[in-house]
Amino acid sequence: MLSSAIWPATVECGDLLLRPIYHRDKREWLQLRQRNAAWLAPWEASNPQPGGQLPGFGEMVRSLNRQAKLATALPWVIAERRGAAREPVIVGQLTVSSIVWGSALMATLGYWVDQGSAGRGIAPTAVAMATDHCFRVLGLHRMEINIRPENAASLRVVEKLGFRDEGLRPRYLHINGAWADHRSFALTAEEVPEGLLTRWLHDGGQHR
Repeated sequence: MLSSAIWPATVECGDLLLRPIYHRDKREWLQLRQRNAAWLAPWEASNPQPGGQLPGFGEMVRSLNRQAKLATALPWVIAERRGAAREPVIVGQLTVSSIVWGSALMATLGYWVDQGSAGRGIAPTAVAMATDHCFRVLGLHRMEINIRPENAASLRVVEKLGFRDEGLRPRYLHINGAWADHRSFALTAEEVPEGLLTRWLHDGGQHR
């Protein structure tokens, strides 16, 4: 079965790892989100339906797990080994979603990172790890990332990694209470024959 062949999966690079999100992560995840509420609020997805709300943590994990079982998503947390015990601490979330098989072999990637961990190469390293996994392990051909034009931090991530700017998508997603424009960035497997992570680290990017 395809889903059991691709999920669960864990990807590692030094002290950084992408691992499945679990129900037992609730307390740590909610505390991290609470600390980053103001940092993330301008970029948060919202529900445009009358009275619509986003799912709570448990419902989110159940939905992501259903998608993973259908081989249409890879729901990871971004964790970093810290301290003397090198215990992984959650520093963000990265989800590969809308996986299309057949003749398309493409997916969309979204992520967020703790403000206190920003600027240390965690986001671009995690995106490179996930993209390489999708290209080299799953055999996908195209990865797409959609970003608000005002989100300078996320724009720097795709620019550092060499994602191609494919233009503006007007009113593409409902964000923070309103339909918002996004810029679409993409990369295909042929553009990184050596691997995106290898190129990123070779170009001086590092998780430190």
